[in-house]
Amino acid sequence: MNSKVYDQPPSPPTENSDTPTQPPPSPPSTAAMAAVVELVDTLNQRKTYREVTLALGSGLRDARAEFSFLRVRGLRRLLKFLRSVADSDSTIELFCLTQSLAYLQVVPVLFQHSLKETEEDRVTSLDHIFTVEPMKLRTPSSDAEVALALRVLEGCCLIHRQSTVLAHQYKAIPVLMNILSTRGVLEQGSCLDALIALMLDSSANQMDFETCNGIEEVAAIIRDKQVDESLRMKCGEFLLLLIGHIDARDMQPMATVHEDIRRLLGEKSASLIWAASQFGSTLDPEERLTALHIQARRVLESLDLFGI
Repeated sequence: MNSKVYDQPPSPPTENSDTPTQPPPSPPSTAAMAAVVELVDTLNQRKTYREVTLALGSGLRDARAEFSFLRVRGLRRLLKFLRSVADSDSTIELFCLTQSLAYLQVVPVLFQHSLKETEEDRVTSLDHIFTVEPMKLRTPSSDAEVALALRVLEGCCLIHRQSTVLAHQYKAIPVLMNILSTRGVLEQGSCLDALIALMLDSSANQMDFETCNGIEEVAAIIRDKQVDESLRMKCGEFLLLLIGHIDARDMQPMATVHEDIRRLLGEKSASLIWAASQFGSTLDPEERLTALHIQARRVLESLDLFGI
């Protein structure tokens, strides 16, 4: 009887077998990983730049509108945009890059529309009545619009130092001094903050402030007890910040400001302003703001006490 022969499964190859083995996958090289990271960063930067330009373009389009309510909407968008930009060094850098492009520059739009002198809007000719081309109408700037425009100007100057140079070309200091002397409390408070931002590291704007007798204008407001107390407080804060920056940065065009304040507000009040302006630079922003309010209050109390 013949026995059945069954096929045996092949035996696994031994270590000495000549059968080739598959090599394990090699890890990605450092250079390849760096290239991928660089590509991702570039794409993210392009995406952020596109978002920045879109947000700027949208706000500027409304800020150029003929009607005040549209300009207010555009200014609110720009202010919101600037606040978001300030949170990141990379977006600040991108914003500064956009300001080298004329069609995305913010400062010229502010002075050509919202901060435009009202005298320029007066009708000096009736020629448009006899021509085919209709006259272009423009509603005057509202109080809210002017205040928002000043806040946007302040933000631009603090984030992008070249904006102070551009603002000087539009005679920013004389325009703001006119607002300070003719507009309401809302615009005057915003104006004082914008003046500080304009004069930081800008000798041209500082000289304009001197020429416009800026210290005399601020002193006149803070001495007037009939003026709203919040505005007098804002004037006190302005003087404290101005004196602090003069001492810290050696602002030569403002070298006589100490003497001017002493002459306008008296020796005792001037000494208090100088001493109070040296509040701690090591404090965090919230603590510095609180200290500024407290010192401004003391300045007002000293003026009332000495009957200035």
